[in-house]
Amino acid sequence: MGKQHNNRGALLASNLPQLQNLIKRDPQAYREEFLQQWNHFQSILRIWRLQPDAVEEGQHLRELVSFMAQVAQCYPQETKEFPNELATLLRESYGSLSPELRRSFVQSLVTLRNKEIVASIDLLANLFPLLPRTTSSSLRSFIRTIILTDIKTANARTKNHKLNRAVQAMLFTMVEKGMDAEVQGDKGKARGTVNGQEGTKGTEALWAVLVTRELWKKNVWNDAKSVSIVALGCFHPVAKVQSAALHFFLGSDEEDEDSESEDEAPDIRALQHRREINKKTKSGERKIAKAEHVAKKKSTAKGSKSTPNFPAIQQLNDPQGFGEKLYDGLVRYDKRYSLEHKLLIMQLLSRIMGTHKLCVLGFYTYIMKYLTHHQLRVPLILASLAQSVHELTPPDALVPVIRKIAQEFVHPGVGAEVIAAGINAIREICKRQPWCLGETDGGAELLGDLIEYRKSRDKGVVVAARSLLQLYREVNPGLLKRRERGKIASMGLSSGNQPLPFGQQRGAAMDIDGLNLLEEHLKQAKGDGPDVDMSDTEDEKGWENWDVASGSSSDESEDEWINVDSDEQKEFNISDSEDEKEAKAPESNDRGDGVTEERVQSVSILATTKILTPADFALLQDLRLKEAQRVVEAGGGSQSKRRLAMLEAQKKAVVSAGEDPTATLITESNILGVRKKAKADYEERLASIAKGREGREKFGSAKGKKNKASVSSSTNKEKKRNKPIMMARYSSAVRAKKMASLKDKQKRLRAHIDRAKKAYH
Repeated sequence: MGKQHNNRGALLASNLPQLQNLIKRDPQAYREEFLQQWNHFQSILRIWRLQPDAVEEGQHLRELVSFMAQVAQCYPQETKEFPNELATLLRESYGSLSPELRRSFVQSLVTLRNKEIVASIDLLANLFPLLPRTTSSSLRSFIRTIILTDIKTANARTKNHKLNRAVQAMLFTMVEKGMDAEVQGDKGKARGTVNGQEGTKGTEALWAVLVTRELWKKNVWNDAKSVSIVALGCFHPVAKVQSAALHFFLGSDEEDEDSESEDEAPDIRALQHRREINKKTKSGERKIAKAEHVAKKKSTAKGSKSTPNFPAIQQLNDPQGFGEKLYDGLVRYDKRYSLEHKLLIMQLLSRIMGTHKLCVLGFYTYIMKYLTHHQLRVPLILASLAQSVHELTPPDALVPVIRKIAQEFVHPGVGAEVIAAGINAIREICKRQPWCLGETDGGAELLGDLIEYRKSRDKGVVVAARSLLQLYREVNPGLLKRRERGKIASMGLSSGNQPLPFGQQRGAAMDIDGLNLLEEHLKQAKGDGPDVDMSDTEDEKGWENWDVASGSSSDESEDEWINVDSDEQKEFNISDSEDEKEAKAPESNDRGDGVTEERVQSVSILATTKILTPADFALLQDLRLKEAQRVVEAGGGSQSKRRLAMLEAQKKAVVSAGEDPTATLITESNILGVRKKAKADYEERLASIAKGREGREKFGSAKGKKNKASVSSSTNKEKKRNKPIMMARYSSAVRAKKMASLKDKQKRLRAHIDRAKKAYH
């Protein structure tokens, strides 16, 4: 005890770090000192509330708050109200706090959370309101990092559904707060104001959208509730909130002004200039090399292509209603939004229409006013138009659009690039809905006029016209003239193969192409004779590394596949009624060939006793490709070669779609098509020069000097070796050899033989 009193006597009231260390070692022994500091904290807090501008009191208060946060776990009863007092100070007196006090209070709350004194939901509830009120970029970045890290840590092992639901409810409330305000435009005098005042009401909603976007990008949240939060932000009256939400669905990262999470790239030229002036050191060279690496990495990341957020678009609740609300806002506030903002809305609306097969027919009427060749960003507008078309779009709604594109873009009064863009846009629309050019409304004449441009002198126009011709050879050759149909299309028409009209579908498939090949392969693999049976383990292996899409709930997704034995399926009947049996019976008897009965029996054996996994379908594709190659090598005709080419194209399309989900996305390059390489401007030429200088010495030649062990010039022998032959012919040495006598030649030969003998021995 004497030693303890000596330590207490050595303590000073201002020596808080030492007291903190001793309290953590023995809390009960230093309880009185802690209570003294606690009372001192309460008095300093009251004084600061009366005089918020007192510098000394503020500094002392900051030290006491940090001290209390560190030792609060040692005295839980005495400090149970400390987190609430700290949160109240931040919430009510945030404007009067100095920047140092704000950061200290936030760090103290984080310390309390790390010591599990404050719950995660309480910390987030106190930090979220601070984001829109904070003017310091460093503090804002710190709060944002704390929020994202805390949520990510809570969902590290398993999903913390309780915390996620609470945070998502807070974010939903933040977005929903300003929904009743007047719609704010992003151009003219209305930009940045709401009812004549600064637009600060949308800041909370903007941060809610940004936080949701970051958590989605980190794969912490990937559910429909997160998508609903951002979907609500698409209809916020503040245009900046709308833009952030639209960029989330489009997959592009908007560079917002409020986010300073990423530092700017270093200035390489300034560093090199400073390097030339200052003393040359190895550390300086390392700094420049590191800065160049960082700048190159940032430029690569900045120039990377953005990919649309297809999972978020697919998880939209009521996509038809969402698309109609987007269209209504686009039409109603057309004069308040800038062209860039309207393009974002059009892009999202078109992708939703194409993904969910929606019909918002007013969109085609609205977009017609932008279909002129002198319109800004018209390639992106045409791409959005083509992206919105699908096989369920009524052709009557697309006929005026096709006519308008043909009148504005495809005529001799415009340039070749405009004509190519118009034909490519028509091709992309017709690719998704071929019946927009029909025989009754003059579509055949228009198609013939467009195809005639394949005789143009411009390469881009020729490629566009030929691609349109090839498209209609495949989908509807009846619209083409006889000489333009080609051999395959003409043979198909002569055999009676006609395209189905709009709204009709072909009959149900009775067989899977190549299923007998898969059955034979499975028989050879197992060696069990005619019975094909796979165990549970093999079925499970077939589903490995494949994502199974399911629209059911989590309870239903936990159910496993039920394997049905072949014995139980022997008397299984697929038909629903006896009328179908009677109708099918004479049909099978009329055929009278054993091959068909054999084929039906083989299909029923495999298709009714085994659930085909994605691995089985991939194997089936490879077996069909191998069989087609075998037939072609055995001397098959042109039909076998065409089948092989079709299977190879299908496999390539499947592989590209699996690697790149944006394979079906229409971009501006699809509309512009093939173009001549434009002349490089000054910046592009400088970039090409800088690229050519990478990985080589700065100046000087490496010939004769730098490739040697010791730096030196080239020798006379090396110079003679590289001397031009015409100069060497007339040198004195060569002429002396040529004019030498027989006696001199014999002397040289004898001397050479002697030297060779000496060298040998």
